[in-house]
Amino acid sequence: MCKKRQEWITGLVTVVTPVYNGEEHLPRMLDSILNQTYPKMEMILVDDGSTDRTIQAAKQYRERFAAKGYGYRIVQAAHQNASSAINRGLPFVSGEYLIWPDSDDVLEPESVEKRVEFLKQYPQYQCVRSVSYYFDSKTGETRKAEEQRGDLSKEELFWDILEVKTFVCCGCYMIKSESFFEIYPDRKIPEYPVGQNFQMLLPYMYRYKCPTIPEPLYGVCVREGSHSRKELTQEEEEKKYRDYERLVDEIAEITGICDRKSRRRIALWKERRRYILSKKYGRKKETASALCRLVMHRLFLCFP
Repeated sequence: MCKKRQEWITGLVTVVTPVYNGEEHLPRMLDSILNQTYPKMEMILVDDGSTDRTIQAAKQYRERFAAKGYGYRIVQAAHQNASSAINRGLPFVSGEYLIWPDSDDVLEPESVEKRVEFLKQYPQYQCVRSVSYYFDSKTGETRKAEEQRGDLSKEELFWDILEVKTFVCCGCYMIKSESFFEIYPDRKIPEYPVGQNFQMLLPYMYRYKCPTIPEPLYGVCVREGSHSRKELTQEEEEKKYRDYERLVDEIAEITGICDRKSRRRIALWKERRRYILSKKYGRKKETASALCRLVMHRLFLCFP
């Protein structure tokens, strides 16, 4: 039996945000959603098994979202990771457009409206992004960006994202839901304990061009103790590297990457990371082996 075709609500923007122990910073993000100038939005907040008062803080916003005319749903799940939490929210997406900001970041008041208007003005695009700015969680002062912006005129971003030549800052991107769920018809992205942005972005960017609105419409919170800034042990970092490699292999399967040059480029990405990691921990033999393979892959790319 065929699945019933999803009818997306025209003009509606769905916001899916995972949160874990966000009692202190979550209100700032929710306030920024409520301050949007765009009139049609729904918020799906997925609690990833928080042990503080995150749920209580989230429930206090029900009336404010209702008063604004925005949908508001709280989904509770056992603690796993951000990608698992995203998956608990994806079945409830009904908007034409989808964004997934982090729970400690903020959207500028016109962030959603400007991106929607861009996609309406240029219907040939399936997605758009803005740039971001960084701020200190305690003082609010501007901080140095932690990701490269890259060439903002480029629209083919798959390799730039994978090779860290441009930013994956999640709240900067807006995609069309219908196109996204053609990639993930089961409404489930690959679950790995390394975040959710590669899964959300890379298969999409392999299919579609993504222009950039050169305005800082999204604020990234620099917060000590956050998951992305946690200091890892050597064992934890090595596992993280392996998880990323497994994830990228799965993404390559999802996107159907099979040509030799692209496979070589992915192999080069792996070897570059392995070289950096082995050098960091003083493993000389592994560093030398990774360097040799790195040179080999580069030669194959230059002279296929």
